[in-house]
Amino acid sequence: MATGLVSRKPKETAQPAPAGPVPITQDAPRRRRRPVVVGAGLALAAVGALVAVWQVDAAGNRVSVMALAHDVKAGEVVKASDLIAAQVAPDPALAPVPVTHSKDIVGKVAAADLHKGSLVTDASVSATAGAAKGKDTVGILAKPGQLPARSLRAGDAVIVVNTPAENADPKAAGQKTTPDSIPAVVVLVSSPDANGAVVVDVAVSGTDSSSLAVWAARGTASLVLKAKN
Repeated sequence: MATGLVSRKPKETAQPAPAGPVPITQDAPRRRRRPVVVGAGLALAAVGALVAVWQVDAAGNRVSVMALAHDVKAGEVVKASDLIAAQVAPDPALAPVPVTHSKDIVGKVAAADLHKGSLVTDASVSATAGAAKGKDTVGILAKPGQLPARSLRAGDAVIVVNTPAENADPKAAGQKTTPDSIPAVVVLVSSPDANGAVVVDVAVSGTDSSSLAVWAARGTASLVLKAKN
């Protein structure tokens, strides 16, 4: 009996693994950048650069002005030790006094209570010290209606008028039709009390201080702010 020949395929031998990393034959996919995002990023960078330039420019344009080193009460003479230099950006709305003009401030009196850290302006002081020199000072308790609505400041020139008592008839009391008046200069104004009344210290000549003190005690003294020439 004939036996058929069986053909056998040769065994396939396993291929050895390649040594080293397998080379990449295709480039990895890249994400596409959107033009809008790129434009926004460039715009933000430009804005940041402009802000930085503005800050540097503003810092370089600061000026040296005068500020208060500590509190100074109204009516007190401002001394050089009361002032310090402060660096601020120029602002016409503030109108601070430059340090180079300190001679215009030192020696004058505070027109109101000046607080530590506040900037000094021309309105912060007045020349009351010279105007009140050699004169007497009289305090007047003035209620609303006895002084102008505009707050008085140290250095203001005023006229103190002796007004008749309420419901009094000047002719029956033998008083003059034209009330007596005394020129004065405001030295100090207190803060208003709960009823809105303030104490106003005024400087007057020695010949008028006694009469003015009587008017003040009676509560008949009213203050008129003189017009500036």
